[in-house]
Amino acid sequence: MHRTARTASVAVALAATFGISACGSSGGDGVAADKKQTLTVWAMGTEGEKLGEVAAEYQKKNPNITVKVTPVGWDVAHQKLVSAAAAGNLPDVTQMGSTFMGEFAELGVLEPVDTTVFKKDDFFPAAWDGNVVNGEVYGVPWYVDTRVLYYRTDLAGKAGVQKAPANWAELSALASAYQDKAKTKWGISLQPYNLDAWQNWLPFFYSAGGELIKDGKPALDSEAAVKSLTEYASYFEKGLSKKSVQPGYDVIKDFGNDSVPMFLSGPWQTTNIAENQPQLKGKWAAAPLPSGTSSTSWAGGSSLVVSKDSEHKAAATEFIKYLTEPANQADWYVRTTDLPSNKAAWDEGKLASDPNMKVFRTQMESAKAVPALAKWAEIGSKIDAAIESVTQGKATPEQAAKKMQSETAELVG
Repeated sequence: MHRTARTASVAVALAATFGISACGSSGGDGVAADKKQTLTVWAMGTEGEKLGEVAAEYQKKNPNITVKVTPVGWDVAHQKLVSAAAAGNLPDVTQMGSTFMGEFAELGVLEPVDTTVFKKDDFFPAAWDGNVVNGEVYGVPWYVDTRVLYYRTDLAGKAGVQKAPANWAELSALASAYQDKAKTKWGISLQPYNLDAWQNWLPFFYSAGGELIKDGKPALDSEAAVKSLTEYASYFEKGLSKKSVQPGYDVIKDFGNDSVPMFLSGPWQTTNIAENQPQLKGKWAAAPLPSGTSSTSWAGGSSLVVSKDSEHKAAATEFIKYLTEPANQADWYVRTTDLPSNKAAWDEGKLASDPNMKVFRTQMESAKAVPALAKWAEIGSKIDAAIESVTQGKATPEQAAKKMQSETAELVG
């Protein structure tokens, strides 16, 4: 998904209520892939709207298969999946958001991926790793996203800076120069609080060498956690970032009116800027994240999973194979601007020639997955609260890190 969906972790509780077993139930060998059959598929957001076109083309090449695509809104996707899992009515193939994976894998309703058909080395490491739960692979990466730095090159020039910041010191210096010399209202937009504030902080944490989980336990009171929270909070302490933003704040308008010259976000913003701020053509660029000890972002996106109860596993596998082949991934990018998970798809067309797209490929090579944890939604909310406490001056980074650690300890395992 373009924006990693936020979920409430209720599936485990529902498992007990509805009798979903820890290992699920298998549909057996089911129907052979070459037999006449109907394949049910759920896809979310823009993907749900566009996948029907691709499914129609697939059916022309595979006349024995009818692909029935049901579009599902991201706002209702989690609850719809939970209800279907509880009732044993998951579709044959489902688009699975990156933060959903741990929850549904733990319920035992997903079929493990056949790793003789889908090869880890074909995909970005972080995209593949986000589908691994207890050593088993449950999803095939469909498309990816990651966070990079967007910055106004024209305003940087006015501030006397001719290149993207390469490290944290240069990032802070550029934010100050924007205000002092280019006369912008702010230096950079970072999320101070609200839902999923962790998405803005996590690149700082990973770039400081942090790990969310180490040896099976949270590692949120580490030196990297304190260092990254300190760096993140400094932008608010210095008045370089807004301490208060409304839920759903769209930075692109302020990026276009010169008040916010930098922000961290994903690949969908390239289209957003082009369509909604056309006056910025040639006046902005995307750059790799400035380094702490490294330039490391996190990987989002969506994968494709097969229901453990499906009677059409063979056909489902063939359809997923089709959707993740390089040529079809490149075509899907043209249709949706979703970035391919299959690395070979990046070697042609705009993906190979557009410098902003190259930035995303470079960042994905070193990106880290968000671990597939059943209670990630609860863990994320604890991180959000810690971020708010430091950006609002209510706690020191050390205090916030210790609280994150203690409050998430029982949520992992």
